[in-house]
This record gives sequence, structure tokens and C-alpha cells, in this order.
Amino acid sequence: MPRVVHFEMVADMPERAMKFYKEVFGWEFKKWDGPQDYWFVKTGEDSQPGINGGLTPKINQQSGRVTNSIDVPSVDDFSKKVSTSGGKIVRPKMAIPGIGYLAICEDTDGNSFGIIQYDRNARIDR
Repeated sequence: MPRVVHFEMVADMPERAMKFYKEVFGWEFKKWDGPQDYWFVKTGEDSQPGINGGLTPKINQQSGRVTNSIDVPSVDDFSKKVSTSGGKIVRPKMAIPGIGYLAICEDTDGNSFGIIQYDRNARIDR
């Protein structure tokens, strides 16, 4: 059964957000070595219940938000399921190098969520 495996926060000022979450919860942040500014967020030890996430700067007037991503075996198959069940694909399947493939969707009430297919061989086609 697909489960929520990752969250992503959007921030006007990532450094300010990182400082806040470090001070309040003790979360750890590690800069991703990818093509965009992105930080992995470690919220606890792997032996504890919970999930880790990411932090990205606000781009193109995105409002501050948190998006949960759900692990699926195929982004293509689940994109079809989302569409045929009345949801929308907001951002189609994209490659995240070394991580996998991600699509951003909305449910029938306009709530956004991601579907992610892990594949370390994922590459951006140019």
C-alpha cells in the first residue's frame, strides 16, 4: 500500500526557516548536491516513527506550503489513477537526478500531494 514517505516545505527565506526548525525541534538540514537549491530535512532517528523531508526556496510566487509525497511503484500508472478518479496532475512527471521521478497532483478538494517513484538512475533528459 503506498505511504507518505517525504514532505517538502517552501520558504521565502530558507535560512530563516532552517534556523527556526533547528531551534524549535532540533531538525538537521543538509544541502542537496543537485541542480537547484534544496535541503534535506532530518526530523529524527530512523528507529523512530516519522518521516524526513525537504526545504526549497519559494519560486514564481508559490505560497508557503507543505506537500506530502507518497511512494508509488509507477508515477505513470498512478498519474492515470489520479486523473481517472477526479484529481489533477499539476506538475507532470519530472526526473530528480539520483532520486527518482516525481509528479505533483491535486485531489478532488484541491489539496496538493506528490507521487514519487524511487529510481537512482533517474536523469533529466535535455
